[in-house]
Amino acid sequence: MTLLTVWNANEPATPELETTDAERIREVLAGLGARFSRWEVKPLPENATQEQVLDVYRSEIDGVLESEGYTLVDVVQLQRGEGPEWEETVRTARSKFLSEHRHDDDEDRYFASGSGVFYLHANDKVHAVFCEAGDLISVPANTTHWFDMGTNPEYVSVRFFHDDDGWVGHFTGNTIAEGFATYDQLAQRRNELVGAA
Repeated sequence: MTLLTVWNANEPATPELETTDAERIREVLAGLGARFSRWEVKPLPENATQEQVLDVYRSEIDGVLESEGYTLVDVVQLQRGEGPEWEETVRTARSKFLSEHRHDDDEDRYFASGSGVFYLHANDKVHAVFCEAGDLISVPANTTHWFDMGTNPEYVSVRFFHDDDGWVGHFTGNTIAEGFATYDQLAQRRNELVGAA
């Protein structure tokens, strides 16, 4: 279940909005110029390669390429591990994406499995979108944001780009991300809401 949490950017302790309603999430994000939709989740082969993931979702990917004009698609994945190397991989990846940044291009990402949280910082608010398998989110170009994959990440996601440089972030130096609920905290809240439903 996807969860959207919205805070005033200066009051990270008290959410102004918390919803799991997909239509409400779509509506709120559209107000920021962001797109949100859901695809049917399809089974992936065990330890799927990039090519296998792209083949499984070929028709959906082709639809996005046609409608949005993207020219590059890739797959990013993290499979849970253990030990010092795994811990260093997670630490390095999280420190990069947890820093507020923007892109010259839209950032479209589809979660084929697993989950992650995109935090969009716009209009003096922070919008945290806890994405799960089946979610496609598009962060508009030049929207400041950050991403948290959690302390023990596991996901497979498809990314779309308009040029061959792929992911290029322009970091703001703002430490705002440090004040807001983390992936792990939002995952716990999401689980509470699922249990209450």
